[in-house]
Amino acid sequence: MNYEIHSFEGVGYKKLFSYSSWRLAILNYTDELLIQNINYVEAHNETDEAFVLLRGNATLYFAEVIDGKVIGFDSVNLEPNKVYNVKKGVFHTHTFSTDCQLLIIEEENTSYENSPRIYLDQEAHGLLEKAYEKAHI
Repeated sequence: MNYEIHSFEGVGYKKLFSYSSWRLAILNYTDELLIQNINYVEAHNETDEAFVLLRGNATLYFAEVIDGKVIGFDSVNLEPNKVYNVKKGVFHTHTFSTDCQLLIIEEENTSYENSPRIYLDQEAHGLLEKAYEKAHI
């Protein structure tokens, strides 16, 4: 066969396949992506990470970080069929609608070891909630 078909309709993240140094994955809704359940932002030290909205609604949040502390957030509501490239080293998170599905493209070696997290304290989570409210007006 000259081609493969990959899909994933389950909950959360699943790697679909890798080619050379890149991997493609699907991220579907999971309760972890509810605004009240988000407790960290992460960055990837060795790769950009690209997102493509396949269905539903998703918002990316970009943390402004000074000396390891989150002091603010910017956000963007994703539009279908557009590629959103988050640059390496940018702390980010996302929220989804229950019917959301994202295609994720990143380097195969992306892992917990090279993707630092900043856990949100009460103040930082409040800033995230304000960004969420602003993005969903």
